[in-house]
Amino acid sequence: MSTSRPLIIGLTGGIGSGKTAASDYFKQLGIDIVDADEVARLVVAKGSPALARISEHFGSSILRPDGELNRAQLRDIIFQSPEQKTWLEQLLHPLIRLNITEQLANVSSPYTLFVSPLLLETDQQQLCDRILVIDVPVALQLERASNRDNNNREQIQRIIDSQTSRQERLKLADDVIDNSEDVAALQQKIATLHTEYLTLSPQL
Repeated sequence: MSTSRPLIIGLTGGIGSGKTAASDYFKQLGIDIVDADEVARLVVAKGSPALARISEHFGSSILRPDGELNRAQLRDIIFQSPEQKTWLEQLLHPLIRLNITEQLANVSSPYTLFVSPLLLETDQQQLCDRILVIDVPVALQLERASNRDNNNREQIQRIIDSQTSRQERLKLADDVIDNSEDVAALQQKIATLHTEYLTLSPQL
């Protein structure tokens, strides 16, 4: 492990597992967060070259009246077409990775949290020194995600099925937080891990 940069902890988990609640608390503890979802939104922001390519490829109807990307429509297209999904990934993944690596190189906290729902489905895990999985049973994923997003359970189940399985995530994890209890329990577990990560950090 290089001592010239902070430890990078990759945080992931299935839909509805509580990744955001976990990363928010790490942030409260003073840890810099690099969020892959935020980067993904940034690279297709209004006026970006990537959004222009997407509009050219899928047609201007992929844009909302305000010029922003119509994410719901794009999601529907790529769910139904593996070819279009591949085209989009080939466009966006290199841009996302470049932005992520730039952000990771400019953090200042003793260790960094890299949050990505697709950490284990992509080569993003290669950017990390350790993998932290926020884990809940699939039934609880369904319940939380349907309550939060107002999505039907069938759609959420399809998303769960498209992600790395719970068993595989747990197998690849260096650290696991069971988030099947309340927020206070989650924060207590994070505080314990935070202390451990500080002792592992080469910058201390």
